Amino acid sequence: MSLPKKIFLVPQLLCAAYIFSSCSGTDGKTSNLTTSTDSTKKEQVAEEKENLFKPVDSAKYFKLQKYIANGDTTGKWPIKNDVLPINGAILPFNRIIAYYGNLYVKKMGPLGKYEPKEMWRKLDEEVAKWNKADTVVRSIPALHYIATVASGTPGKDGLYINRMPDKQIDSVLKIAKMYNHNAIVFLDVQVALSKLKDELPRLEKYLKLPNVHLGIDPEFSMKTGARPGTKIGVYDAADINYATNFLVKLVKENNLPAKVLVVHRFTQKMVTNYQNIKLHKEVQVVMHMDGFGPPELKKGTYRHYLYREPVQFVGFKLFYINDIAQAPNHLMTPVELLKLTPKPVYIQFQ
Repeated sequence: MSLPKKIFLVPQLLCAAYIFSSCSGTDGKTSNLTTSTDSTKKEQVAEEKENLFKPVDSAKYFKLQKYIANGDTTGKWPIKNDVLPINGAILPFNRIIAYYGNLYVKKMGPLGKYEPKEMWRKLDEEVAKWNKADTVVRSIPALHYIATVASGTPGKDGLYINRMPDKQIDSVLKIAKMYNHNAIVFLDVQVALSKLKDELPRLEKYLKLPNVHLGIDPEFSMKTGARPGTKIGVYDAADINYATNFLVKLVKENNLPAKVLVVHRFTQKMVTNYQNIKLHKEVQVVMHMDGFGPPELKKGTYRHYLYREPVQFVGFKLFYINDIAQAPNHLMTPVELLKLTPKPVYIQFQ
């Protein structure tokens, strides 16, 4: 697979999903990994299956929805069009703490920047911080892997896209099961000049797995034909509905637990006609605040685009480097983020 030569450093409050330039990083290496005994593995598989299809406690579900609304009195939160999910729903019973990245490029995030053992040590520390700060919603680890990456060069098909080979995705799934974690995995899609209808089927065999979920990134959906990184892209509600319908079909046909769909957002125009996004009991939608900058700027983005345009659940992204690039900026803490309305239930680190 040929890789583009140029790296875009997306300016200002952009999510800065770096367009990669070399095959540096872990490259899917999973050597010297610790393994469990056969009996332990069987117990883990049984427990994992039980948790995946755990029946939804409807009373607890709506109680937690009210809890994450964090005292909002405007009528926006909790959402009025809420749909009780099918068995195995992750949200709002858990808060997802995800490490984001790509195995080829260290600069794209901690997933890829660190060898698996070190990555898991750091992610476990973040999960522990959240469980200490919020004893109502349990925090669990996740890996968020950029499986389809917008590129700085057109490539053979002229679509400015790099599709990660199956062996790389397989490596992420192996890393997710390391050290007794059995973590959930998100496969993220940056379509560039392609379309979701052409990219999602390529990942179908992975999305059929009960622990694999989906992320889609409007920033790199270049409907105007512009080169990725030169302008901010857009998804309409129709695009998001296509993604949810795709997942609904997989869930129904394969008897899967509820899926989670993460939609990145940090500007008004990145997502259009939000009120037309359709909710389904098979899919839980997270609108994810994906931008870097000082805390007040990030909280302003959260209020203007996530709070004011409710869909179902909300996430928040933290950048280890870009959020603290200028003093006295700092990486926002769980205590700070839990004061937001609504409380985020998906936290991503890049």
